[in-house]
Amino acid sequence: MHRRTFLVCGGKALLGAAALMSTAAIAQQPGGDPAAGAEEGTPFSFDQLTAMMKERAGQPFEPSQEELPEVIARLTYDEHRAIRYRPDQAVWKGEAPFELQAFHPGWLFKQPVHLYVVENGRASPLEFNSGVFEYRKPLDAQAFSGVELPGVAGFRLHYPLNRPDVMDELVAFLGASYFRALGRGNLYGLSARGLAVNTATSVGEEFPVFTNFWIEKPGPQDESIRLYAALDSASVAGAYAFTITPGQNTVMEVTARLFIRRDIERLGIAPMTSMFLFAENNRSAFDDYRGQVHDSDGLKIIRANGEEVWRNLNNPSELANSFYIETSPKAFGLFQRDRDFDHYQDAGAGYQRRPSLLVEPLGDWGKGAINLVELPTELEINDNIVAFWIPEGEIKAGQELEYSYRLTWGSIEEPTGEYARVTALRTGIGGTSGVEEKAEHLRKFVVDFEGDILKNVSSEQKIEAVVSASRAEIVHTTVSPIQANGAWRLVIDLVPESDAPVELSGYLSLNGLRLSEIWTYQWRRTDGQS
Repeated sequence: MHRRTFLVCGGKALLGAAALMSTAAIAQQPGGDPAAGAEEGTPFSFDQLTAMMKERAGQPFEPSQEELPEVIARLTYDEHRAIRYRPDQAVWKGEAPFELQAFHPGWLFKQPVHLYVVENGRASPLEFNSGVFEYRKPLDAQAFSGVELPGVAGFRLHYPLNRPDVMDELVAFLGASYFRALGRGNLYGLSARGLAVNTATSVGEEFPVFTNFWIEKPGPQDESIRLYAALDSASVAGAYAFTITPGQNTVMEVTARLFIRRDIERLGIAPMTSMFLFAENNRSAFDDYRGQVHDSDGLKIIRANGEEVWRNLNNPSELANSFYIETSPKAFGLFQRDRDFDHYQDAGAGYQRRPSLLVEPLGDWGKGAINLVELPTELEINDNIVAFWIPEGEIKAGQELEYSYRLTWGSIEEPTGEYARVTALRTGIGGTSGVEEKAEHLRKFVVDFEGDILKNVSSEQKIEAVVSASRAEIVHTTVSPIQANGAWRLVIDLVPESDAPVELSGYLSLNGLRLSEIWTYQWRRTDGQS
């Protein structure tokens, strides 16, 4: 799995994850560390891991001191990409519907990650040597012969997701606490993380890492696989449990037990990271044959009362933060809603096949905010979108927190019988086309809504738009049907008061009944300038 780079903003706000993809050792407790004695097959449970990480949080953070053999430590990007795990050496090959392959350490992945297999409640280490990897050109394979690996960079699980006779890559854990998964027919796109700490703050982002994994050995008929992870960083230690069920949409049920080591300015629960370069709303800034380039095109929120919010993503001119204050939301996530190849025209990247990711809290998360962070980028190799839940209140040293949630990965269907969906956002110079003289900074926003609910509206009925804008004057709005495709189009012309961000929202209404999800957007008049 290729890992993108993560943007640096102001040197502090977001650091490149690639520079912080090291793992940290779990400090020894009396009698050893969480993995000590595993050679004999030590008892293991999630509660035991929880107790170990709680004790670890009470100790000073100490990064791992493990070192790689020189031949591995000096690997370059191209050399590291030339190393492949041998499929015939996959763990559990022929024994279960799930197989495991390890990622080779080296390049950016210099701190070893340790893997253990749990069988009948006892853990034993998974050890890897150079013999299970292929070392292809430009590497000299002989230089790696007999090299013992102190650990690995991460791992991936394979499963017959799309065909019964092909073991497809299903999920991968690689780099800090990042992981990715696929639904049926998907290609890798956005990532999730175990935890976000101080993202887009002045104190500088911290990247907690998964240092150790324990994977329960799957049985021949198992349709799910369960694994556990130890998370560690300067500010927090945690114990994680994952139950992964592949399918049309792959579902992960996650429990995170967190022990706060020092005060945290902004704690992000269930974080996800994606890429948005351009679409119809900002493509004028890019001289590109493709119509759109993104892994996700919007943030979706389902509120406690069932209202749904859609926030089109943007590639802003400067770091942008959006906060949605919520109480016990039903769900939120980053979606790839547009699945039409003709809108992308990228035969290699296959952006129309990137998965959406939906987070559903299990239990009552109470008050807090969904934070959307957007960073400017000129390159699609940069992941510039982050979203997560911020719990209300201060996060102080000594606190113990637990969150459970469900992650759904795939081409998630969104029924349109209750709410029409935003299917396109276009922006441009405001006013009437063909008229030369226009108000200074006049901007036009064109939002298309489509859905089954709109098909039942007769021509005699009048759909209205409920629209608001902060720090801007709305000059004109219209709502009208588009005969060509059955959509209804909302058009807004506005003039911003300043360079400050304008917060826009709008939805369709009929006789006081809301027909659509609530569309929102953040825009600056400097956005989209080439």
